[in-house]
Amino acid sequence: MKLGSSGIGTNVMKRRRYVIIMAAGSGTRMGAPMPKQFLEIGGKAILQHTIEAFVEACPGISVVTVLNSDYIGYWRDYCLRRNFTCPQIIVAGGFTRFHSVRNALDKVPDGAIVAVHDGVRPLVTPRLVRDMFEKAETVQSLVPVIPCTDTLKVLQKEGEELKTVEGVVADRSMLYAAQTPQIFHSEMLKSAYSLAYDTMFTDDASVMQKYGKSLSYMIGERLNIKITTQEDLLLAEAVMSLRSKS
Repeated sequence: MKLGSSGIGTNVMKRRRYVIIMAAGSGTRMGAPMPKQFLEIGGKAILQHTIEAFVEACPGISVVTVLNSDYIGYWRDYCLRRNFTCPQIIVAGGFTRFHSVRNALDKVPDGAIVAVHDGVRPLVTPRLVRDMFEKAETVQSLVPVIPCTDTLKVLQKEGEELKTVEGVVADRSMLYAAQTPQIFHSEMLKSAYSLAYDTMFTDDASVMQKYGKSLSYMIGERLNIKITTQEDLLLAEAVMSLRSKS
């Protein structure tokens, strides 16, 4: 057997790769006539751009797309009309993001590596996706983060006013913003999602932490934004336009 520098065989079987694309949100903050994942940039739905980033990064990856049940028919029709033939396992979303991920994990076997990614983060690069999946072969959880660059204030709302919380100082050097994709060994993530729902669960990393497991991190990408507002959409359009010309 050929050995790498670590003394471990380099031809160790890799885990099968899955991505759960979270696209069940209503997108009310955008103020658009339909959920933002179906809005188009450059003639393609945001959701299509997002899925294509993973397919380009990892050919053969299994895609689990989580949708609001009211829009499953719409998405199937879109894929047919646009000849978007990427195989997808379509799953109906749940009451919360937590329940939606739990539904999707029913389609993921043990022994896999599974990424969970926001459907409205279409600017994630295939390079970041590839790098994260490769690193996830050797760690059980992996979360992309970016350091906070703004000065942060800890405030609380009193009536209609914001007030300083005395004695609490946010140390910017210790603060990072978490992104997706967040990647895990599937059997561990499925076990973590056996927990009862908690309103503090804002992402998969928070579920894993509540389950008592440590997390690994790597630096993400500043342009890997979550499209939430009209301003985000304008930025995404500009970035994609520039990328198409490079």
